[in-house]
Amino acid sequence: MICEFCGGTTEKRRIKKHHWLKGRLYIVENVEAEVCTQCGERYFSAKTLDAIDQMLTADHEVSERLSVEVVAMR
Repeated sequence: MICEFCGGTTEKRRIKKHHWLKGRLYIVENVEAEVCTQCGERYFSAKTLDAIDQMLTADHEVSERLSVEVVAMR
């Protein structure tokens, strides 16, 4: 596939994705994506995004919990 931003080519990879659902932030590991080899832009299929939503709304195993600071630019 061709990157919409830089025109580079993409390749399939397994990556970590931050994902917001119902006001909560999750980091989902081992997500299939097309990643641009030049600029790093990531593309996800609708099927993959739906699968993430379904997994997170069902009972799921949590491998780690993180503390994250939220700050605003001034």
